Amino acid sequence: MSPLLTVSPKFRPVLDPGFVPAALWNRAYRAAVKRNGGPQLAFALERTGSVSVFHAAVLPHQGSNTALNLRYVERLLKFLLWQKGGHRVIVAGDSQTAAPIAGWLRGVYAPDGARAFDAHFLGEEVYGRPMAVEMTTIDQLPAEKEPAEPLGRHLDGYRIGFDLGASDRKCAAVAEGKVVFSEEVPWNPGSESDPRYHFEGINDSLARAAAKLPRVDAIGGSAAGVYVANEVRAGSLYRSVPRPLFDQHIRRLFFDLQEHWGGVPFEVVNDGEVTALAGSMALHDNAVLGIAMGSSLAAGFVTPQGGITTWLNELAFVPVDFREQAPRDEWSGDTGVGVQYFSQQAVGRLLAAAGIHLPPEMPLPAKLEQVQKLMAEGDVRACRIYETISTYLGYTIAHLADFYDFRNLLVLGRVMTGQGGDLILSGAREVLDAEFPELAGRIRFHIPGEQEKRHGQAIAAASLPKVGQAVPPANRNSQGTIHAIPQSRR
Repeated sequence: MSPLLTVSPKFRPVLDPGFVPAALWNRAYRAAVKRNGGPQLAFALERTGSVSVFHAAVLPHQGSNTALNLRYVERLLKFLLWQKGGHRVIVAGDSQTAAPIAGWLRGVYAPDGARAFDAHFLGEEVYGRPMAVEMTTIDQLPAEKEPAEPLGRHLDGYRIGFDLGASDRKCAAVAEGKVVFSEEVPWNPGSESDPRYHFEGINDSLARAAAKLPRVDAIGGSAAGVYVANEVRAGSLYRSVPRPLFDQHIRRLFFDLQEHWGGVPFEVVNDGEVTALAGSMALHDNAVLGIAMGSSLAAGFVTPQGGITTWLNELAFVPVDFREQAPRDEWSGDTGVGVQYFSQQAVGRLLAAAGIHLPPEMPLPAKLEQVQKLMAEGDVRACRIYETISTYLGYTIAHLADFYDFRNLLVLGRVMTGQGGDLILSGAREVLDAEFPELAGRIRFHIPGEQEKRHGQAIAAASLPKVGQAVPPANRNSQGTIHAIPQSRR
């Protein structure tokens, strides 16, 4: 497929000039639809207890328009699925348009289709059923059902908050709303096949924090991945754990930890939601989109009313670059998705283009540290990496604004640490001012301080549970082991 649509950005990433911003491509496509007219199309995404609906218009589905339409709807549906989630997709419209598009998308999301990873991950792994793509008419489209609920903001009592990333785990002890201890410990869960590694690592951090408190009233956590009612559904942190061990031990990992800590109130949610919560708490405002550029790209959303939704907000997998030969994500196999532009992976990918040569075997966190060191020394090569990411971000903010109603943008994570983070935000603002002035006037950046960047999520995570019956220190078991998990074979 070769979509015959070109865009001309006013800014091009200095190290990646071929970047095709999704925001500009979609605007060009919608302008073509407005000029030429075309039928209405809608998508309903069903998931447990929720339905999301998105309305669009496409070009007349014929001739050279066909390739453009398919490119548009494939990238659109990909974004919607990872933003909102769903195991059943209903394409609504007239039979001449919706039927062939739904049929084509069904093949794309088939077990041997181009988006087989997405279909399996979202279908079987997250929602426990095969992905389905169906067609209906507009008048038969299911009604939207988007529940939202309050999140966290409880800081009474003695609490522990943790945040689990792919390269480190952060933990904080909070006493009556005041942080009395915080730390981060390197770890590498993505390569560990033994569930004991995950339990003992998290438990170690909890024990370190608990030692700074007179008692533990509640524990809250955030982690990369998908969590439903504290149950682990999927996540890159556990990607090396064999499926039988995952189902037996990882799926209810946090229930085991709760039991291990005497049954105190224990809440775990996706790290992106806590990113947004941290911003909302700091700003004393809502309508917050939070993104964390770390080992991957995490995101979360606090609605204008102050609640969170049942959406996934897994922006690591959403398309942000529409060029045909965009960088490929090694996990999902797709090209042009967020993780390759806003994470340690992005920094690692841009090293060669910047002229920075580091040992291939050096881990990505160490490579990022080297780039940050060079940036602090005024190295122009490191500066170009951050300038490139800043251009990516400016255009991607506009893309996200097509799908999220936000007025506050919180940006944090390891990639944002140091002078490079300031350069990323200033460059993104420049793109917004020049290309999207209507957005620049209403979106406010929140630039947290260094401590908030590094530990804000763990602190906000501590506020997740409501305090219940406190467990006295004498009744806590913070040093035990899980006897049901087999010893490591390493």
